[in-house]
Amino acid sequence: MPTIPAPPAGPVPATPRPRHAPFRRRRASLIAVGLTVGVLLAGGVIAAAPPPASAATVDTTAWYVLVARHSGKALDVYERATGDGARIVQWSRNDGAWQQWQFVDAGNGYYRLRSRHSGKVLDVRDSSTADGADVVQWSDVDRASQQWRLADSDAGHVRLINRNSGKALDVWERSIADGARISQWTDWNGTNQQWQLVRVDAPGTPTPTPGVPPGSYPDPMRVTGDTGVHDPSMIRRPTGGYLMAHTGNDVALKTSTDRVSFRNAGSVFPGGAPWTTPYTGGSRNLWAPDLSFHDNRYYLYYSASTFGSNRSAIFLATSSTGASGSWTNQGLVVESQSSDTFNAIDPNLIVDDQGRWWLSFGSFWSGIKMIAIDPSTGRRSGSVMHSLAGRGGGAIEAPTLVRRGSYYYLYVSFDRCCQGAASTYRVMVGRSTSVTGPFTDRSGNLLTAGGGTQILAGHGGVNGPGHQAVLADADGDYLVYHYYANNGAALLGINRIGYDAAGWPYLY
Repeated sequence: MPTIPAPPAGPVPATPRPRHAPFRRRRASLIAVGLTVGVLLAGGVIAAAPPPASAATVDTTAWYVLVARHSGKALDVYERATGDGARIVQWSRNDGAWQQWQFVDAGNGYYRLRSRHSGKVLDVRDSSTADGADVVQWSDVDRASQQWRLADSDAGHVRLINRNSGKALDVWERSIADGARISQWTDWNGTNQQWQLVRVDAPGTPTPTPGVPPGSYPDPMRVTGDTGVHDPSMIRRPTGGYLMAHTGNDVALKTSTDRVSFRNAGSVFPGGAPWTTPYTGGSRNLWAPDLSFHDNRYYLYYSASTFGSNRSAIFLATSSTGASGSWTNQGLVVESQSSDTFNAIDPNLIVDDQGRWWLSFGSFWSGIKMIAIDPSTGRRSGSVMHSLAGRGGGAIEAPTLVRRGSYYYLYVSFDRCCQGAASTYRVMVGRSTSVTGPFTDRSGNLLTAGGGTQILAGHGGVNGPGHQAVLADADGDYLVYHYYANNGAALLGINRIGYDAAGWPYLY
């Protein structure tokens, strides 16, 4: 990257200034420095970019990522917020829905820029006309401060000029940092006011309508890096970023700073877990971990078994940091024998609206079960075992139980896993007003009698999606799962969860 000229001389605040009182700054003549716009760096590979849009060619049916010429970073809804007034910043490009914008015709050559993530539009805070006023997202009311026209610069770049103020969309102080705020400033055609509009959808891609399920199953959102996973569980860490656990030797770990780029982070038990080998036939491969964070500790429930057997066990480990090697095994939670009618794998912990802890689990046999957990130990409390779902011995597994509003939603996977591209896994859901059920599907069928409403199945190059978990993030719920590519590789899938008018979840 070329060296970016230093900002002009002037006061530099030692601490961030109030967002509603931006300080004045001076503009100086400088050499416009831009990144080469015909290439984009993605995962270390230089790839040709799509042809840029211009003021004459913007397509109101398309979605665009807006890339700042001076920094190469994208216009982004900070922290993937969905509320009115959320900050707009620049951030390293990841093509997430929070970086995708649609141009909505406002008439007379002006457009409103709608976020694919939130459905809200770019606005100037308080309809200000001042230099330095913050640009935020807001509900679309079609006022002049939400309307922008495109002015062509050179090399296919455009400037966005606000109808209310006549000022340009601008990266504050020509910053090249992630998180730098977006403001408006007098149009001087600086490279920090010039944007490349990169189309990120195929022509004809339908626009999602909030609360309305799409007409077909969505492809997984874009993820990069170490994305080979099986049976993933992911949480947002209280210190920032994400931690994932998934099936693998000694329970595999991954981390991400942005829910897009992932890297391997070792294993839970790098020295092995010999207490599990009576259930695994000596293998170090441990299955289907469930990751959560409570009372300043990470909790990990994980399974030990062999394929096709119900001689299985679920164990608990805890950690103060979540890092590889920091975990302490807390012992056996529940086990099943070949003589039992249930299978102790695929654990999932939920804390109900009364603060009680429950662990659901199960695969095939008599279906999905649930037991009470003692919060003080994380271990089993009592001998009662509830039945949540079943298919008369058929293929059902991987329960995930979450509470949203007045309902508990039980997600399960039907049919066959672990056969590569021939896998037939699919994700089903039911709900109940009680954590212990009964759970019914959209048609009123009991999940204990084989019911379930399908929300994701194989399509295109997405084969056998399943073993899902729900990530409760700052910007809403996400379904995290694995699927198989056409070459048989198991890969990470993530999609946002929406809820329709009747409160039933769908993916987009």
